Amino acid sequence: MSVDHLTRIESFEEVYDLLIVGAGPAGLSAAVTASELGLKVLLCDENASLGGQIYRGVTEASSAQKACLGRDYAAGAKLIARFAGSSSSYAPRTAVWSVLPLGAGAREENGLEVGISLDGAARVIMVRNVILATGALERPFPIPGWTLPGVMTAGAAQIALKTSGLVPNGRTILAGTGPLLYLLASQLIDAGAPIATLIDTTPAGNRRHALSYVIDFARSPYGIKGLRLFSKVHRHIRVIHGAHTLAAQGRDRLDEVVITHPGGTERLAADLLLLHQGVVPNLNLSLATGCNYGWNETPATFSPDIDEWCVTSIPGVFIAGDAGGIVGAVASASQGEIAGLSVATRMGRLTEAQRDALAVPVRARLKNALRGRAFIDTLFRPAKAFRIPVHSDAIVCRCEEVTAGGIRDAASLGVVGPNQMKAFLRCGMGPCQGRLCGLTVTEILAEEHGISPADVGYYRLRAPVKPVALKELAALPKTDAAVMAVTGFLEKQE
Repeated sequence: MSVDHLTRIESFEEVYDLLIVGAGPAGLSAAVTASELGLKVLLCDENASLGGQIYRGVTEASSAQKACLGRDYAAGAKLIARFAGSSSSYAPRTAVWSVLPLGAGAREENGLEVGISLDGAARVIMVRNVILATGALERPFPIPGWTLPGVMTAGAAQIALKTSGLVPNGRTILAGTGPLLYLLASQLIDAGAPIATLIDTTPAGNRRHALSYVIDFARSPYGIKGLRLFSKVHRHIRVIHGAHTLAAQGRDRLDEVVITHPGGTERLAADLLLLHQGVVPNLNLSLATGCNYGWNETPATFSPDIDEWCVTSIPGVFIAGDAGGIVGAVASASQGEIAGLSVATRMGRLTEAQRDALAVPVRARLKNALRGRAFIDTLFRPAKAFRIPVHSDAIVCRCEEVTAGGIRDAASLGVVGPNQMKAFLRCGMGPCQGRLCGLTVTEILAEEHGISPADVGYYRLRAPVKPVALKELAALPKTDAAVMAVTGFLEKQE
């Protein structure tokens, strides 16, 4: 038994029991679990290989790359091997741009209508259930100069390292907060990259707030690993703590990084600045599907509403892994298993009693993986000054070049939400569809009006959630009713 690889849009079947979006730890685990329970499973991912961001390129990585990237990265090969031996169908380089409940009168077992694109062609298929395992995005970091050539995210640098073994060859500075920042620094040190400085923007007050969770963290899988990582980075490179302003400067590209910290102001020459201040759930597909969501104050982000079985507010739609709230790779894999069990129960392959029994060891692993998460979320909560730009000329919406000052001006005219703001500005209307500005826009409006981000809300997202060529949409099959509504006539077939 092995996975069926789909490389042409015509190869997809009309109906699947379960579509899984995302081939990271959650998606892979869900596919293995559901297929073992007899469901017809389709796993779609935009990338060319399995593993998601965390295990990206692991099956092609050399021994030297695996040694550089660490044991946790190399462990992903086992999960991929399990999936490769399953009866699932797998579609790489495939974008899922729409997941919508079927209209009234549709058969319940057909459930959801899904728009997909592969190799320049689009198609709509029917699925009975969907697990959204779309993972996380790096949080926007809108400092002055963040759009200059020579400034990129830490995640982008890690992708280059994992997929191609590429390392920076100039004066490199890492800046921000969060575990990934230190992990990447460690990986680049092992790869021989010339890292000049790591600028840690973690607010000093966070340590005090995180103290109540320190015992759980020390007992967690992250405890010893985190201390070793922290110590290693401090041994090998200069680390500046307590930075409270940060700017990238240069005429045509990055020349220097200017910071202020407890020791004063410094100007650091740099060829490359890697920014990172944590990751947040990738919301676009879940919100476009209609799933309820809410504001989570500790990590300062929105996340979908899901229950202990990964069930959302939309029948047949489940969310697992970081897409439902940042939990990490190991916990994501466990949530994927739970989501797979939940779908199998909905399809009648398991009774609730059987589901509960199978979930017991999975929940034990999940509980262990989540121990210490509260400490991490509290300690690495990004500073307000780096989430909400102080400078009016700082660009917030990179696609449409909308500044923080422009958003504040719109707020002064009475704009209270990001959707209303689209009548005044093009913020959130570019190719990224708000992925790089959504949280920043919400927090700016909340601050200007003195209300909670929960009351401001997020962009109202609609399909397609990925750019789709007009020719792809035009080539989709159409009902007679749809043709009649647009053209007013039907061509007679000879």
